[in-house]
Amino acid sequence: MKLNLRFLFATTALFSISLFADDIALSHGKGRIDVKIDGQLFTSYHYEGVPKPALYPVRWIDGTGMTRRFPMEKALPGESNDHAHHRSVFWGHRHVKGGKDGGIHDFWGENSNSGKQVATNVECGKDGSIIAVNRWVSKTGETIATDSRVIRFGASKTARTIDYTITIHASEGDIVLMDDKDAGMGFRVPDSMCVNPHGTAKIKAEGYMLNSEGDSGAACWGKRAKWVDYSGLVEGKLLGVAMFDHPNNPRHPTNWHARSYGLCSANIFGKRHFEKLEDKNAGNYPLMKGRSLTFKYRLYWHAGKGDAKKIDTQYRQWVAAKGK
Repeated sequence: MKLNLRFLFATTALFSISLFADDIALSHGKGRIDVKIDGQLFTSYHYEGVPKPALYPVRWIDGTGMTRRFPMEKALPGESNDHAHHRSVFWGHRHVKGGKDGGIHDFWGENSNSGKQVATNVECGKDGSIIAVNRWVSKTGETIATDSRVIRFGASKTARTIDYTITIHASEGDIVLMDDKDAGMGFRVPDSMCVNPHGTAKIKAEGYMLNSEGDSGAACWGKRAKWVDYSGLVEGKLLGVAMFDHPNNPRHPTNWHARSYGLCSANIFGKRHFEKLEDKNAGNYPLMKGRSLTFKYRLYWHAGKGDAKKIDTQYRQWVAAKGK
């Protein structure tokens, strides 16, 4: 299916869209859409040349990188190079059952047995959002499912936000999003922000995790919560990012695949892993042909160590806002 890339407003020769509120501008690059705030790059949505769409880099107000460099770029000396499928900010699922033979397909990993999320339509909306449609293509070339995404961006003097909505469509036939810990909306922080960096990293770190239920550090893994915050030192500055799970999402509050080495994903599927259940299909989510499943998340970047009261205030404001 041919990629259709449209821009609804063409205000410059670079086909950029400028929004006077917050001065957010979107522009087309090769296989990506760049998002600038006050003329400075905030993030880029990559949809070509990658096995699944990813937002990278994600930059703080002063330009500091807030997600891990690898694998979107080569790791610098001392930086981790594990889990090449942890692409900055992304959505994936390790075990999706479907297709003509009812097989199981991988849209989380990135190896010879994995499928790909292939862009078929990418647009810039009137409100400055990115609107994208993707096919989930198996390693044999069969389309198993499709998804549609709307990604919006926000800025203030003290914060940056990304609102990420994804709808999974059982467009080709019945599918089952199977029980697996490797699934959902994920991000990977820089090594220096980690609670305990991965063994491939040789960098000193200072990192903290906490969730809405009062858990902290490695104890956040597998727990159900409305949000998880990850904060720590990046280039000598104490910065953080919280991900919010919307109350309208399926199985809210979600479980969290929140690792002390820097991965954090909102995952409603991995119940047998997180809750130590005997039923290996406890977290399965079946979708009959023609049905869909929608998730809404906010990623909230902030200065300083995560503060539960402040983050919860931001969460409640987001939930209460109309159109979010």
